[in-house]
Amino acid sequence: MRIAVEGCMHGDLDNVYATLLHLQEVQNIKIDLLLCCGDFQAVRNEKDLESLNVPPKFRSMNSFWKYYSGEKVAPFPTIFIGGNHEASNYLWELYYGGWAAPQIYFLGFAGVIKFGNIRIGGLSGIYKSHHYNMGHYEKLPYSEQDIRSIYHVREYDVHKLLQIEEPIDIFLSHDWPVGITAGGDLKALLRQKPFFEQEIQEGTLGSKPAAELLGKLRPPYWFSAHLHCKFAALVQHEKDGHSTKFLALDKCLPGRNFLQVIEIESGPGPHELQLDEEWLAITRKYNAVLPLTIRNANYNNVHLGIEQCRQFVRNKLQTRGSKPFEFVQTAPCYKPSQPVADGVFHGDDLYTRTLSMHLLSFLS
Repeated sequence: MRIAVEGCMHGDLDNVYATLLHLQEVQNIKIDLLLCCGDFQAVRNEKDLESLNVPPKFRSMNSFWKYYSGEKVAPFPTIFIGGNHEASNYLWELYYGGWAAPQIYFLGFAGVIKFGNIRIGGLSGIYKSHHYNMGHYEKLPYSEQDIRSIYHVREYDVHKLLQIEEPIDIFLSHDWPVGITAGGDLKALLRQKPFFEQEIQEGTLGSKPAAELLGKLRPPYWFSAHLHCKFAALVQHEKDGHSTKFLALDKCLPGRNFLQVIEIESGPGPHELQLDEEWLAITRKYNAVLPLTIRNANYNNVHLGIEQCRQFVRNKLQTRGSKPFEFVQTAPCYKPSQPVADGVFHGDDLYTRTLSMHLLSFLS
């Protein structure tokens, strides 16, 4: 299986897809899947721009809306995580993961999905210690503080990922695991980004939770973005002798290293997205303590056993099948011929979280 990996998308789907289609033609290969490591910017309409944490002069519709509306269809199945420049209102609708557009799947604030027999996990957002032990307290309309804190990684989502016991093949994070620079060419990195040196020396360049997950999950591949440069590292795990190949990629700009194609051993197919049984069981077990205030989760209130949840999910999947729930448009789509004047937006601001409701109903 050939998998393309992209760094920061920044809403530039048209150019990324065009580059991959050109690569297929020139090299006479078939790309089976595209993974994006954050800053995807799934902006559906002008209202979504209000939840995008970038200076107003840089707020642009870019090209995701074309795929959301159906004007275009992604030429490759695409899986992405969130970064720190997102339409956070839309990604919150898809907190548990789901189709952001046809053929374009958001992995959720934390999640695991299968593509064929390849198991892909991910953690959205970036790490900031002062928000880590809080709940997901942000509510629309986002304040100037909320629009920045909503994409900060929370302990609850990491806790769920730490419960994974079955092997993960690929893991995605937006910011790098802290300490990852020790496994690569540090001198070359500092020649390119000399201002990283102090943070590396202080042990603050990157995410502590991502490093904890790297040590626990030990996937063969780990991909990141965020710091707008290409950097490769090899991590040797002491517990079992396994290693993780780490690669960070740049943002989509001419002359930048924003794409990499890898080949990975896989089953014969079909190469389709499938819900992951273990992850759904973990979600069912911990959903009762999902923290929606400033307080973190109280794990003393978790009463379901994982094996009980696993059997429940297995029975459900056998009955329903393992395909993700269908894509549903939950907000009006941008129309270039009808721009919204002065930020006025006609429609309901409180869109129904249709996909989340389907999943929660499925998990009872």
